[in-house]
Amino acid sequence: MRYTTQAQTESLYIHWPFCPYKCHFCPFVALDKQHEHMGRYSAAVNQELIRFAQSQENPVPLRTIYIGGGTPSTWPDHLLLDTFDRLRRTFDMRLISEITIEANPGTVRPEQIAIWQQVGITRISVGVQSLNDQVLQNLNRHQSAAQVRQLIKQLAGNFFSVSVDVIIGLPGVEEQEWKQFIEELVTWPIQHVSMYFLSVHEGTPLYFRLARNQITLPPDDAIVDLYYWSVNALAQGGFEQYEVSSFARAGCASQHNQVYWDRKPFKGFGIGAWSFDGIARIQNEKKLLTYMQAQEEDRDAVAIWEVVTPEAARLETLMLGLRRMTGVDITQVTEGLPEQKRELFLSRVEALREKNLLDREGHKIRLTPMSLALENEVSAHLSV
Repeated sequence: MRYTTQAQTESLYIHWPFCPYKCHFCPFVALDKQHEHMGRYSAAVNQELIRFAQSQENPVPLRTIYIGGGTPSTWPDHLLLDTFDRLRRTFDMRLISEITIEANPGTVRPEQIAIWQQVGITRISVGVQSLNDQVLQNLNRHQSAAQVRQLIKQLAGNFFSVSVDVIIGLPGVEEQEWKQFIEELVTWPIQHVSMYFLSVHEGTPLYFRLARNQITLPPDDAIVDLYYWSVNALAQGGFEQYEVSSFARAGCASQHNQVYWDRKPFKGFGIGAWSFDGIARIQNEKKLLTYMQAQEEDRDAVAIWEVVTPEAARLETLMLGLRRMTGVDITQVTEGLPEQKRELFLSRVEALREKNLLDREGHKIRLTPMSLALENEVSAHLSV
């Protein structure tokens, strides 16, 4: 099965999987020590872009593009220029308002920044995670606090928006050290912060080290308390929270991510890339050589194609809506429910409201400040 040719697709995701190293906590499709395939892979992505554009029945202008990874800041300049040339010749980009590229400290050259500006990139997402060099080294992340500060300084003023990713709960980062990190971070010339809880994914080196008791994680209660402290510190620093993990200065919220949260169509390109066409979720082949060969033979490389049922769509709308500070409309997530289930849902909303875990205003429900770290539990309780 394929991505529907009738989807009104305004957003693209492009996956660049190559990395100079792979972090022990990374669950993504990322490849280290395979740089010799960069040229062939880039050409394969170009071919996939062209074939998708030619397949669309009623194409609409693009509005956002996100280049993720992997480590997209390792994309060689001449290959990146070639892909953007293909994009501009293939798609209507007159309404583009945001193009993001992810970058890791220690992988960005000064001349690269000028090229990113040249191709129209408007937003840089910097993988900071922590300023504790030893903690990052222990997790096989080869960057330093000095490289982080240098990159932030280099990017300042060159792009409309600079975002940084940080991870709360990394083993070895003490409470006071984290607080000093956040207090420094809010003084940087950046416009956006994405703050994630550390997730331990099965099959990663971090997972096996924990299983062998070679490493320990901070207690959950301590991490939740630190999260709430960080939310307040970011607010005092001028970063408004608009989603459980997302904070932005005025006018600098991620436009591309809101496409995901609104469940609008987006098309992904490259190995392991996900797409959503309004009907199904689709994932590309994760094997590099299989993916490249398929593109060279002018074939799709779809590995997973799953229809999103109305019930699954309702639950996704509930979960994604609750993650956002604007909340979710009750009528939207109860439409089509049998009366008994609808009454059960409303009774659970009321019970959570009485416990100060939900706010309700008219038809809107949203998390309260004390339940921001409990979004999964609240969503599960409302999944009738």
